Amino acid sequence: MSYENILVEQRDAVTLVTLNRPQALNALNTDVLRELGEAFASYEADSSPRCLVLTGSGDKAFAAGADIKQMADKQAVDFYLEDFFSGWQTKVVQGTRKPWIAAVNGFALGGGCELAMMADFILASDKAKFGQPEINLGVAPGMGGSQRLTRAVGKSKAMELCLTGRMMDAAEAESAGLVARVVPHDELLDDALKTAATIAGKAPLAAMANKEMVNAAFETTLEHGLGYERRLFQILTASEDKAEGMNAFVEKREATWKGR
Repeated sequence: MSYENILVEQRDAVTLVTLNRPQALNALNTDVLRELGEAFASYEADSSPRCLVLTGSGDKAFAAGADIKQMADKQAVDFYLEDFFSGWQTKVVQGTRKPWIAAVNGFALGGGCELAMMADFILASDKAKFGQPEINLGVAPGMGGSQRLTRAVGKSKAMELCLTGRMMDAAEAESAGLVARVVPHDELLDDALKTAATIAGKAPLAAMANKEMVNAAFETTLEHGLGYERRLFQILTASEDKAEGMNAFVEKREATWKGR
């Protein structure tokens, strides 16, 4: 499938998706979001790739927000009738059971920060900047910024960022818990691809189950979460990969996963 606003390439068991509007700092418009939804749907449907990396083209931006030029003249009733941002977000977040990583190489502001936070985790360049500056435009986050940011960094810091519109750098983002790791700018993509390859080399069912378990911690009580974890563990023990993994460990050899 060909795209106009993103680049998609396969690197063994890793899918690399690159936002490709460098002239607009990879701003997110409806075409970009539609193509992202299609790319993620293809990734999910194909059993060959086992991890995905999303990054931005150029050295300045992952995605510097939503495309304001496209939104400026849109009326409230149109946002409501279109359920703006909803459909593709469901595909990316709820519809993607396999792991994916955001490799943030520069500005991740507004919708760009919200897109990065949809990933299973974020790896950031030491030049990355994060923020929810929608208040400077007279609006507020609309793609989960107030919700995911608060869950990641806590109420006080999320409130400050949303009310002031300031940006935080990669070091602060890592310290606050938004980012898993910060790496030198020139090493970001290689590091992200190596990390994705490591994940892709694990048992596929176990990778999906681990993702489900961690995400469940944000949706339920501790008691129910522990029960959910046990059930998924018990299901995995019936898999062919469980038998292979434990036999390989005992025999001191590399496991060969079947994803069954």
